[in-house]
Amino acid sequence: MLSFLMSFFPFVLFLSKSFPLPPWRELLSRLLPFLEKCKPIGARKIGALPPPPSMIPRNKCSGQRAENVEEPMETSLLDLPELALECVLEKLPPVGLSAMAAVCSSLRERCRSDHFWENHMREKWGSVIGPAETGEWKRHLASLTDSPGGGFGCEHWIGLLSCIWPISWLTSRIGNGNKLKNSLPADSVMAWYQSLQGGQFWFPAQHGHVGFMLSCYDAQVRYDCRTDTFLARYPPHGRRTVVTEEGVEWKRLRAPPAGTSAHELHISDCLSKLRPGDHIEIQWRKNKEFPYGWWYGVIGHSESCDGNEHFCHCHLSNSIVLEFNQYTPGSKWRQASIDRKNHREEGNETDGFYGGIRKLESKDEISEWRELWPTDALE
Repeated sequence: MLSFLMSFFPFVLFLSKSFPLPPWRELLSRLLPFLEKCKPIGARKIGALPPPPSMIPRNKCSGQRAENVEEPMETSLLDLPELALECVLEKLPPVGLSAMAAVCSSLRERCRSDHFWENHMREKWGSVIGPAETGEWKRHLASLTDSPGGGFGCEHWIGLLSCIWPISWLTSRIGNGNKLKNSLPADSVMAWYQSLQGGQFWFPAQHGHVGFMLSCYDAQVRYDCRTDTFLARYPPHGRRTVVTEEGVEWKRLRAPPAGTSAHELHISDCLSKLRPGDHIEIQWRKNKEFPYGWWYGVIGHSESCDGNEHFCHCHLSNSIVLEFNQYTPGSKWRQASIDRKNHREEGNETDGFYGGIRKLESKDEISEWRELWPTDALE
């Protein structure tokens, strides 16, 4: 620093001959901030030396001493008690929690905790994610591990995080050789959430249709964060190849509730308990080559019953009447009947085949079907 001032002083004298310089007091006041920055880092942390006594202002009342006023200390988020910090992190949305994980290593470990992300999984994906999807995710992870160069590469993470941060920022960070430090464990709930959010993971779901008898069929779907909808992919069957559909809304999707494959007959364990007015779903397929879908209907009264609940004995009959009231009276799809005691797959190649039945116990499931109810009766 001394050598710098010695080399700087002749330059000041040269300028003094050509330009009028300001008073020395003013010149020093301009140089002091610069000199302050040139101090060693340790000196800046400790603070400047105390000023000489002559420069300390005296109190107007000489008999009183000036009280020492302590400067307030800066408080960090990590200074909060553990319970308070956890409450703060629980209130953050997924985007905020992901951003907070990039602040420091301590927050990174906290913000990646499965405890926080399980809540977000239930809140956003609970209606379309079930046990079958959990198993599909585990198989997906196993395939990534077994594949050459398994794991999540840079391109994968760019796709996942593009809905949170701009792609240009991500590519600049990764393209400059700055790897994502302490990469996210692939089996964490946060990684699963981001794979769903980024549309990198196809998972099984049931897609509800309005146009054909309030039915729903198995499909593979993935999320599009830009439109907040899904892309559905239906498996091939019969002569039909793979069919895809874009713009599928949330209300038309659900997790497969029965845990039965679309090519298996569902075991009906509710037949003895069914009564008129009960809401049900029944498997149906066009022919033996097609997979099962699920149709919504209600249990009706037999022809010999007048519908009076005080004299109704339909629940004792061996025949169960199925009503699909979304169809007009007289339609061949309006009503069907099955055997209560010996029900198996019933039907023919003309009217299709009826499979297993499940009773709807939840009001939420019934209301979901009601939301898809057609405005006009179907033929």
